[in-house]
Amino acid sequence: MFWWESILVAVSLCADCFAVSLCSGVTLRSVRWRPVLGVALAFAVIQAGLLLAGWAFGWLFVGFVERVSHWIGFLLLLYVGGSMLLEGIRGDEEVRNLDGWRNVLLGGVATSIDALAVGVAQSMEGSDWRAFLPLLVSVFAVTALSVVAGLRGGRALGTRFGRWAEIAGGLVLIGIGVSFLL
Repeated sequence: MFWWESILVAVSLCADCFAVSLCSGVTLRSVRWRPVLGVALAFAVIQAGLLLAGWAFGWLFVGFVERVSHWIGFLLLLYVGGSMLLEGIRGDEEVRNLDGWRNVLLGGVATSIDALAVGVAQSMEGSDWRAFLPLLVSVFAVTALSVVAGLRGGRALGTRFGRWAEIAGGLVLIGIGVSFLL
């Protein structure tokens, strides 16, 4: 796989990471660089880690991943999106966002299950380490950048549209989860 192909795969894999961070960014009261970079690093490590795990253990996971990955992603995004939606409707002052490590972990895993499947596919195609490394590096870097952009952009939307942006964000996350089942 060429570098440009790796970057295109990375961009498509991190689209849901961007969506989750954008939707979650609307709930942030302020955007400080240290927490944003921490969340971005966590998402990138989870995404790249699951990609690597899928590649390393592809022969073990292929049947399992194909059968249940869409359900796992759906349930995790349904939880995160549903919580956001309910809090937006209620107008709760306590806001759900990606500041809490539990939510970061849930969001990171929910958006990285497809990376596990891509890793499995790379393994099944016989990609050796030298062929796989550009994809791994690209996924890590593009995921981190997309989460930073999503959190920063989401904060701007949240400031402008408030609770309605949170409700829309919750609906988008639920929609992404439902799309896993289709």
